[in-house]
Amino acid sequence: MSGHPTNRLRLLAALLITLSGVTLVASLWQRSLNATALFDALLGATYLIIGIGLYGRSRFSLAMATFVPLAAAAWVVASRGLPDPLYVGRLALDCAVATCSAAAWWQGAHAE
Repeated sequence: MSGHPTNRLRLLAALLITLSGVTLVASLWQRSLNATALFDALLGATYLIIGIGLYGRSRFSLAMATFVPLAAAAWVVASRGLPDPLYVGRLALDCAVATCSAAAWWQGAHAE
């Protein structure tokens, strides 16, 4: 059953959100400490926790992996407009995680 498309989407979402979380936390060493940097680090820690949850079987982690990256992307766009290319890549990664998670959540709910 590990080859099931839902499991592949879930694993892809877990890998992407974990990568994003590690990147956000590691960016503390490259930036000056301000409110934005600390918020990004807190968001990165949240992404890491969600990524760990995605390796399990819970639907809650799929819901969190769908809504938290979308909320973070909406916050970045609302607070900064469309920022530099680095943030555009981060927004694209957040949207990819949310899309994979939503698709896996949908397939899991309708697989019965």
